[in-house]
This record gives sequence, structure tokens and C-alpha cells, in this order.
Amino acid sequence: MRLASFLAILSLFSLVLPIAARADAALEKLETGYEVAGWNGVGQLDIGGRGFCTAALISPTLVLTAAHCLHDPSTGKLVDASKLRFLAGWRNGRADAYRDVRRALAHPSYVYSDRKSAGDVNYDLALLELDSPIRLPSIQPFDVGAPPAPGATVGVVSYAQGRSEVPSYQKACQVLARRNSIVVMSCDIDFGASGAPVFQFVDGRPEIVAVVSGKAVIRGKPVSLGIAAEDPLKTLRAELKASDGSRFVRAPVPGDGGAVTGVLPTGGIRAGGMGAGGIRAGGAKFLRP
Repeated sequence: MRLASFLAILSLFSLVLPIAARADAALEKLETGYEVAGWNGVGQLDIGGRGFCTAALISPTLVLTAAHCLHDPSTGKLVDASKLRFLAGWRNGRADAYRDVRRALAHPSYVYSDRKSAGDVNYDLALLELDSPIRLPSIQPFDVGAPPAPGATVGVVSYAQGRSEVPSYQKACQVLARRNSIVVMSCDIDFGASGAPVFQFVDGRPEIVAVVSGKAVIRGKPVSLGIAAEDPLKTLRAELKASDGSRFVRAPVPGDGGAVTGVLPTGGIRAGGMGAGGIRAGGAKFLRP
């Protein structure tokens, strides 16, 4: 990461402490059909039966999640799209709809790093094309709206380690700061919540305004990190439309002429290790300045 980008992230983090967050709502499990109604478009992204992230339907054939969910953390390599499956409305061992993934695209400016730094949040967005559309009245795609402003109240629907069998809804948490595409929030997330949609209500309807990338501890304050989705999604849609039809559209790597972001210099903001054991809940990164 360029020095200017690194300093911008540090500056962003420095904005968190002065903002007094209002009381956040507690996580609510969406266990019954009545409770989950309206949120069935959120589901688990199964990664070859070895792990999961959270993902959300944004059209009958397109699903939004975090780009790092497409990478095997042990090798850094992209997981083949044929090993990905979207489980819409997953609850207690059953989904409202099951779809395999035809193509998966990480943002072309995203660069995966096993250093799990704050810079990994840059462009941490991916678009999945399903092998067939989901057209059930109970599963409605979500619109994607403008980035949330600092101080805004948002909500998150996610799956995570220890609560993987039903989605959890935190209806009110706060945007503590935003710099370009990076959003710092007070939302309660954990391993597996990577890719979870962050919502604001517009005219009574939830719109996705960001996608969860990881969690951090900033000067002892736990926060969640996300990427504002609107502009990066435009790039993803264009890339998917222009692609050659291959099953997996690969993001550029250093040296291939693509934009390179997300690598912090030694001594920058670092991440701790991933949780281990059994079924891996993919994604959420732990960062400390």
C-alpha cells in the first residue's frame, strides 16, 4: 500500500474515538418463518463444505459478498467457483433456495493478503453469478444504495461462528467513520460474518449500503470494518458483463498491470490469526493498531 493510503487509514481510525455512539441494539436470532420474513435474501455462502461466509441476493442471479471469502486462507489461492454454493435464508439445516455458483468475481482492484491488515478492506467486494435465478416470492433481492454517512444508524444480518444455523439481526448499530470506501462501524460481528450486508432503511425498505469485511480493535475499542458497496459494485457489474464467460474471473495480482492495494508496510496495522478447528467460519479479520 502506498504511504498516502496507509496514512489515510490511520487518519480514518483516529476519527472513531471522538464520535459518541448511541446504544446499539442486541443481536436477535431470526429463528421462525415470521421473524426471517423480508430477510430471506440473506444466506450462507458455503465454501466447499469447509467454511462459510455471509452473502446477500441483489438480483435473481447475482449475490454480493466479501472478496476475501473467495480465497483459501491456507494457500491464498482463489477457490474454484464450482465449490461455492449460496444457501438463501439458511435456518436450522435447511435453506429456502439452494443455488450453485456459475461465476465468481472479486473486485479487480482487490489484492488478497494473508497478513490480514486493515488495508485488506480496500475493494473487499465480490459478485457471484448463480447457475439459475431465484424467483420465489418469499426471497426478494435487495437494492444497493449510497454509502452511509458518519453517525448514521445501520443494521446487519449475518451468520457467524457460534450462530451459524440461523441468521442474526442487529437492527441498530452506528457508523463511526468513513473514508472513501472504508466504513468503520460499532456492529457486532464475528468469524463467518464476512460478506454480511449492512442495511439502511429508505422509504421503509432495507438497502445494502456496505458489506462487512472484518473486525478490529482500535485503541481497545472493538469495531467492525466494511466496504461501501455502491461504486465498487458498478465496476463488478461491468467486469462481469465484459468477461469472456469463464467460470472464474480472476482479480489482478501484483505485476500484472492491475491496481494493487491492501498491503501495509511492516510495522503498520496488523491482524491476529484466524480461528481454527472443524468447520471454518470464513473471513472476519482481527486488526490492532
